[in-house]
Amino acid sequence: MAKGLVAALAAVLVAGAHAAPVEELRRSFERPPDDARIMMRWWWFGPAVTHTELEREMRAMKAAGIGGFEVQPVYPLSLDDATTGHRNLPFLSDDFLEALRFTSATARKLGLRMDVTLGSGWPYGGPQISVAQAAGRLRCERVRVDAGATRVAAPDITAGEQLLAVSSAPLKEGRADASGLKAMGRPVDGVLTLTPANEPREILFFIASRTGQMVKRPSVGAEGFVLDHYDSGATRTYLETVGARIAKTFAPQPPYAVFCDSLEVFGSDWTGDLLEQFQKRRGYDLAPHLSALVMDTGTQTADIRYDWGRTLTELLEERFLAPMQDWAKKQGALFRIQNYGTPPATLSSNGLIDLPEGEGSQWKTLRASRWASSASHIYGKPVTSSETWTWLHSPSFRATPLDIKAEADRHFLQGINQLIGHGWPYTAEGAAYPGWRFYAAGVFNDANPWWHAMPDLALYLQRVSFLMRAGRPANDVALYLPNSDAWAHFTNGRVEMIQALAARIGPDIIARVLDAGYGFDLFDDGSLAQRGRVENGALVLGGNWYRVVVLPNVERIPVTTLRVLEAFAKAGGTLIATRRFPALAPGLMATEAERSEVRELARSLFEAPGAPGRLVADENRDLTPALTAGLQPDVALAPAAPDIGFIHRSAGAAEIYFLANTGNMKKSVKATFRANGLPEVWNAMNGLITPIRVADRSATGLTLALELEPYESLIVVFSKSAATRVASANPPAQTPEPMDLNTGWTVAFGDGKPVAIDRLASWAESEATRFYSGLATYERKMTIPPAMLSKGLSVRIDFGDGKPLAEPPPRGTGMQAQLDAPVRDAAAVYVNGRRAGSVWCPPYALDITSLLHAGENQFRVVVGNTAINHMSGRRLPDYRLLNLRYGVRFEPQDMDKVKPLPSGLLGPVRLVASPKPL
Repeated sequence: MAKGLVAALAAVLVAGAHAAPVEELRRSFERPPDDARIMMRWWWFGPAVTHTELEREMRAMKAAGIGGFEVQPVYPLSLDDATTGHRNLPFLSDDFLEALRFTSATARKLGLRMDVTLGSGWPYGGPQISVAQAAGRLRCERVRVDAGATRVAAPDITAGEQLLAVSSAPLKEGRADASGLKAMGRPVDGVLTLTPANEPREILFFIASRTGQMVKRPSVGAEGFVLDHYDSGATRTYLETVGARIAKTFAPQPPYAVFCDSLEVFGSDWTGDLLEQFQKRRGYDLAPHLSALVMDTGTQTADIRYDWGRTLTELLEERFLAPMQDWAKKQGALFRIQNYGTPPATLSSNGLIDLPEGEGSQWKTLRASRWASSASHIYGKPVTSSETWTWLHSPSFRATPLDIKAEADRHFLQGINQLIGHGWPYTAEGAAYPGWRFYAAGVFNDANPWWHAMPDLALYLQRVSFLMRAGRPANDVALYLPNSDAWAHFTNGRVEMIQALAARIGPDIIARVLDAGYGFDLFDDGSLAQRGRVENGALVLGGNWYRVVVLPNVERIPVTTLRVLEAFAKAGGTLIATRRFPALAPGLMATEAERSEVRELARSLFEAPGAPGRLVADENRDLTPALTAGLQPDVALAPAAPDIGFIHRSAGAAEIYFLANTGNMKKSVKATFRANGLPEVWNAMNGLITPIRVADRSATGLTLALELEPYESLIVVFSKSAATRVASANPPAQTPEPMDLNTGWTVAFGDGKPVAIDRLASWAESEATRFYSGLATYERKMTIPPAMLSKGLSVRIDFGDGKPLAEPPPRGTGMQAQLDAPVRDAAAVYVNGRRAGSVWCPPYALDITSLLHAGENQFRVVVGNTAINHMSGRRLPDYRLLNLRYGVRFEPQDMDKVKPLPSGLLGPVRLVASPKPL
């Protein structure tokens, strides 16, 4: 069912787009398909939901251009109260499930996609999970004893725990000396008997224990332990108790996807039968080596940790990911998950899921968004989603449409093509304006005064999402993830794969690859083994061809991986190692033959005379020359502009480049594309497609002169047939001077009467409107001289330029655009009664030529700000009684930043005539 829809989508976008003429892409770009619309994470607080409000909010989403939602029941924000009508529906209660059923039926009627979180809060867990199936950890209790001691009290072993082993180590200079480690016997009646020693010792008790972590932000009735993701029994219990009850509610129409939020099972590094599984998989007993997980015990430490970490990943895949995907498939739904974190999922673990999801807007470092999109590219999954706008310009309600676009563009640059906004807070009827909010997120619902611009913003995001699904990714570089090194550096309680990998590869290499003008994907040993081959001098992963492979600071590598890379390099591919070349075969049971082969292969690749690989000692200095020596950049910018990023997709009939200026300064560059054909600019704001002049042409590419305003994006498409250019009349010999519109306005706040104003200024400057959040309507008339409308001229209404902010955003406030805008924060513009469009991001201007006539013209500008001004004029919510009733389940974010903000038209506003492009 749903899986068939994705398969069909893949066929259309991957196979069909190659054969489809560019005209079809143009038509779909102007009116993109509904499945490319953004979605929202819909928080149900309590849940205290009613059918009436659920339907109202779904209709508001639909009207704004939002394509669907993911239901996420979370903590209550209101006490049960007959006077307000608020009633929290316990999780999995009949009333709660009826609300899900109603929502599903209404979503289908409205044509909205519905995903459902298979739980409440995160990670999965709740009252159905006993302590015996709760998330596990290895507990090491370290007890120091004096010289001559003959006994020591053993730690208390509580429910869900088991003593695994006891060791002792002499203390040297106050620290345990691992060279003197000895196995000890078992305690009897809670006491461990010791043979007297002449020196102080440390006794280490190793206990299979539980993290004790409870579900974060649960709704009423969903409180309980987080489940053990390495335990198939725990997964089965959860699916039989939670999953089955939710699935029955949807039958026979399943949700599009079931969702699993963040793998944030903090510190979970053990499960009940890990010793048995370790013996079976790794070929030796881990029990005598447990000390290596908590201290450096010598040369074998890293290999033992590697074996342990790899075992944890395998158990996660086999006992949680695979059963979850299989269960979802049987329900007729897809399995969507944020598959990174703890337990240690690898990139190749994504082969076991249907819809990979990332998060994080940091596009020049190793983040989950790039992780998820790379997995999608390799495993042939056409759609990659991301949790978008988490903590955006905190506090809640502070985020503006510009903030939304600025972060969304960074997700697009990482290969994301389905945005899931974080998010939409359900608000019960009667709750005080501006409504309920989630503690760690912006608010992107119709309580925002700037909401009248949301359809335009949503359509921009929909157009870009559509194009970022067309064809296939066209990345040159495959960046290797050294899983073996990451596993080898795990320690007790610290087993997060993506974090360990980020530490290994460092902060610079991704930025250097991008700044050199190349797109890239991540890959690892598992994805290489499952989807990789060498063909025609390229490393082929799935359907993607990579001409360059980079090994970032790799020390350990499986010999099977190195053999493939040797074949790649000998076939003419560019193989680069940075800082070091690999020299170790991972794992304690690696054979001497394997170790020797890794050493010899690495030497022949990077050190021997005529070696086909290249070692780059300094990534910042030497990586770019190493890359460009083997392959021309896909996009080269002159002058260098690190704030400008790009992503390239090849649709057969068209080469599609999305470029974004991620900085707050205007950039003018010459961009040389490794592409041929006729270039066009596809404007995702309005759907217009226009040819662009070629500044220079060579046998290897085309150079275009580009200008990008702060946070502006640009789509350049190369094809064999450009859109027809309408010939322009020669421009007049003299262009009229701009016309000033800074005075002569009236303004009406909300439903109030219009009042004449003598200048444009922020509403926050006036005591009467300082705390106003809402819409204000500016109106004035202007006589346009005929010369302004001469043939060959276009006229725009220009609201001025934003001013870059010099100070970086405060820590902890999330991503935000560093620009003081002239429109605060979104304006809908009407000329002579017709809507010209909306203005909410640079360039703050609209072409209104077709709406003007000579003589008197009527201008109306409707401006909306944020809800912060209203909030700052009133007391913030008091959660004291709520916390007493349910415990503290959240802390409101950044309440000290709730202060009146500049609002309205700030100016200068002008009408500007300029020659139409020839």
